[in-house]
Amino acid sequence: MNNKYVNNNAANSNPLENPFYYLINFQHVLEWITARYADVLDSNERQFINDFLGLPQAAQGLLVRMVMRKGTLFRASKLSYEEIGDPTSAVQPLLEKGWVDPQPYISLDELFVLLRKAELMSCLRAHGLKNSEKKVDVLEKLRGFYPDPQSMKQWHSAFDEPVYGLKVMDVCERLRLLYFGNLYQEWSEFVLADLGVYRYEKVEFTVDSRCINERADIDTCLQLHRCRLALEQAMTGEELAQLAQLGLAVDTRSLWLKMRRSKLLYQIGQQAERLQDWPLALAVYEQSEYPGARLRRIRVLERSADYPAAMALLECAQWVPENAAETQSLLRILPRLQRKLGLPAERRRSAKPLTRLDLTVNQAMDLSVEQMIQLHLADDAAPVYYVENALVNSLFGLLCWSAIFAPLPGAFFHPFHSAPSDLHSPDFYQRRAALFDDCLHQLDSQAYLLTIRQHFKAKHGLQSPFVFWGTLTEELLEQALHCLPAEHLRHWFRRLLLDIKANRTGMPDLIQFYPAEQRYRMIEVKGPGDRLQDNQLRWLDFCAEHGMPVVVCYVQWSSESPAELSAILPAA
Repeated sequence: MNNKYVNNNAANSNPLENPFYYLINFQHVLEWITARYADVLDSNERQFINDFLGLPQAAQGLLVRMVMRKGTLFRASKLSYEEIGDPTSAVQPLLEKGWVDPQPYISLDELFVLLRKAELMSCLRAHGLKNSEKKVDVLEKLRGFYPDPQSMKQWHSAFDEPVYGLKVMDVCERLRLLYFGNLYQEWSEFVLADLGVYRYEKVEFTVDSRCINERADIDTCLQLHRCRLALEQAMTGEELAQLAQLGLAVDTRSLWLKMRRSKLLYQIGQQAERLQDWPLALAVYEQSEYPGARLRRIRVLERSADYPAAMALLECAQWVPENAAETQSLLRILPRLQRKLGLPAERRRSAKPLTRLDLTVNQAMDLSVEQMIQLHLADDAAPVYYVENALVNSLFGLLCWSAIFAPLPGAFFHPFHSAPSDLHSPDFYQRRAALFDDCLHQLDSQAYLLTIRQHFKAKHGLQSPFVFWGTLTEELLEQALHCLPAEHLRHWFRRLLLDIKANRTGMPDLIQFYPAEQRYRMIEVKGPGDRLQDNQLRWLDFCAEHGMPVVVCYVQWSSESPAELSAILPAA
């Protein structure tokens, strides 16, 4: 098999015309994994792949249907698929392999999922249940009586329908992990792509384009996944401390997994802060390289009244700040720490003055404040668009499409990536610096106009981490290319590349174009009682620094009653 693969958004042409489309997709996954991850598969996984491919088609189809369903217990009547036929016949090879259990042990909770209410009433009649009782209430009532799982015959001796237990879900989950590099993407990705619900850029894959490079990486991925799932549950302080120990114990040589571990520790630290467990929060933040972890350490040291340590860490951070967001927060914390330590407080640098626009409007029903100001300011000669973060990000994404989707090792490793896997890694730009520089050099001439227009047409609707297809109409695009100076685009795009995660948000809500004069202005809208957020302040300060026309519109409601939508909209 070739060592290169190209994302064709489907495992075969017109896949949904084949009733076994899901099986073809699963076979494609096994083929892909065998070609790319043979060196990290264990003997059990290799044996499963070989044995699966030797099964009759009906047995293969039934197993894949079960794997793609929720849970691992299935009534035979719920496995009725026309292309498979009788499930009790199709399941026989799976029973012989030991992949399906014909008499699985079933917990009380699982029993309540499998059986209908009438069947439960018959099964548990000894408890004198009433038909008027809700199923969920009955379950809670009986929990203490049945702590251990039982077979269906033990639960309900008169129940004669086969119930099957899937026993190979673990190996199938590891295969899904190898293919997607995560466990949040489901097998349904294939169907959604086949239906055209999601369309992905075609990226060339090589043997270097994979996320997992050694067997230990699989175990690390699974361990991190289990920790993230546990963190989503309500946890006591003791449980969180135990989870933190599991996270801290994760050891990996993979830079990709180190960043995932750092993010997990950062999230554990946030939860520890909510519980005001300062020692635990410090312990996990100290081991996390996730952006913002150092700032959280300073805040925790401050909250735990260790002001000298907080100041020492703050001074180190000021020498080499992570990004503008950290710098902004450090300047806010510094005077507090100086006062706590009895030091003279430094004056904070004043932000550049902002142009202010005050408007009093009649509050409209069914419209946001941004939409009301858009209608209020719009003029035939000066149209206003509600773009927020969509316009600048989209223009950047279209100009730099080739750099963003460059097939660097480890950036793309399956056909369903909407963004490079390292998009938020600290070295995302550095790895592609020459590619991005080539894209931005087009701003020195008129070349960028052609590139953006070509990508707008050729890539329209493809998944992208930057392009807002629902917002970016051809009309908006042409207005922007006509009125926005190339130098302003350069400044915005360079700022995005400095810190994609932090800087892709916070941009002004509206943009107004003056085509006759080939100019524009951006408008940040603030309703009554609303205030500028930190990321908005950073963008506004940046725009003011580079002479970009931005106003902050402060809105007050008039004393009149809210107007109907029809009274606000312009006449046809």
